[in-house]
Amino acid sequence: MPAQQALLRDAMQRLSMTRNAFAEKLGVSRRALDTWLLPETSSERRTMPDVVARLIGTMGLAANDASAPTELRDRLARSGRPHLLSVDVFDRDLAEEVLRVAERMEPIARRQKVTRVLEGAVLGNLFFEPSTRTRVSFGAAFCRLGGAVCDTTGFTFSSMAKGESIHDTSRVMSGYVDALVVRHPEQGSVAQFAAAATVPVINGGDGPGEHPTQALLDLYTIHRELARAGRKLDGAHVAMVGDLKHGRTVHSLIKLLSLYKGIRFSLVSPASLEMPPALVALARERGHKVAEYDSVPKGVRQPDILYATRIQKERMGGEGLEAYPASFRIDRAAVKAHCAKHTVLMHPLPRDSTAGANDLADDLDRDPRLAIFRQTDSGIPVRMAIFAILLGVENLVTKDLRDAVWRT
Repeated sequence: MPAQQALLRDAMQRLSMTRNAFAEKLGVSRRALDTWLLPETSSERRTMPDVVARLIGTMGLAANDASAPTELRDRLARSGRPHLLSVDVFDRDLAEEVLRVAERMEPIARRQKVTRVLEGAVLGNLFFEPSTRTRVSFGAAFCRLGGAVCDTTGFTFSSMAKGESIHDTSRVMSGYVDALVVRHPEQGSVAQFAAAATVPVINGGDGPGEHPTQALLDLYTIHRELARAGRKLDGAHVAMVGDLKHGRTVHSLIKLLSLYKGIRFSLVSPASLEMPPALVALARERGHKVAEYDSVPKGVRQPDILYATRIQKERMGGEGLEAYPASFRIDRAAVKAHCAKHTVLMHPLPRDSTAGANDLADDLDRDPRLAIFRQTDSGIPVRMAIFAILLGVENLVTKDLRDAVWRT
C-alpha cells in the first residue's frame, strides 16, 4: 500500500475511528479523505497536503520508522521461541500491529513492488492434509519476500509413512530449511513439530484445533470491509453459520474477535455441530453477548458479518451428516431474507459447490457483499507479515522495494 494510504489507515485503526469521525478530527470533508485513500491507479486519487501529514504526526500516530528496533518477534514468541501455533498469543494491540505490517506488504502482494529481503531463505511446506489455497498462499507469500519453497504433501510422500516420528521429521527438516509451515490432521501435532524444531514453525491447521493465520487474514478482511462502509468492528454483530464444532477457522476467529469490544455473536449450527463450549464461555467471559441457534432464520438477523463454513465431512466419520438440513444453505434467497445491505459475506473456503450442497451458494458470486475472494487475496500480505516478523526482517522490507517489471 502506498505510504499515504498506509499512514491514514494506520491512524484510523489506532484511533478506532470511522472515516467520518477521522475526517472531522482532521478538519476535512469525508470526500477529501476518500480521495486520499484511493489507490494510485485511480484517476480520482488526490495527494494529501503536507499539513495533514504533519497533523497526523502530532497525534503520535505516524507510521513506525522502518529503521527502529522491533519487539514484534519477541511478543509473537511468548514461549521464548519464534513460532505461531495459536491465536492465544495475541492481545488486541499485537494483532493490530501484525495487520499494520500486512498493510505495508500490500504493494508487493499486488505485484506492484518487488523485494528480496528473504533471498537465500528456504521454506518447508509440510502438508499432511489436502490443501490448495493455504499451501499455495504460504508458498507465494514466502516467494514474494524473495525466498524459495520446498513442498511435501500427504503422508504417502513423507518418511512418516515409514514410521518416522514427528520429532525426527521436524529435527531433520530444521536442518534443511529456515522456516516450517505444518498442516496435520491431529490436534496438537503442530506443537509437537515446534517442540523439536530449531527454526520458526507456523501452524497451517491442526485437525479441528486452530488455524491462526486464517483467523488473522479474516480479521484483516473484516477491518477493511467494515472500513469501506464507514463502520467499526467494536460493537459489530457477527453471525457464524455451519459446522462450528469441527471448523478450526471459526475456533481461531472467535478468539481474535473476542479481543474487541461489545461484539454480538450469533452462533448458528445444527444441534450436533455447535461451537465448543469452552470457546463460547471465553467470549462471554470477555463481555460479549453470545446466542446459539439451530436455524438460519432464528440466528441470522441483519448481521454486519456473516461467516459461513462448510460441513467438515472428513472429521465426522459419517456421524451427524443426516442432521445437517438444507436450510443451512446460504444462497441469494437466504441473504435477501436475513441480511442487511451492508452485511459482509465471508467463507474460509473451500466451499462445496455441488448441486444442493448446504454451503455458501454460487448464486451469490455477483453480489458485491461477497468478500470471499478479497478474503483469499488477504492471505498473501498477512502471511508475508508473519514470515517477515518471525524471521526479523519486517522493518527492512520498505528499504528494499523496487518496481515490478512485469504486468499481469
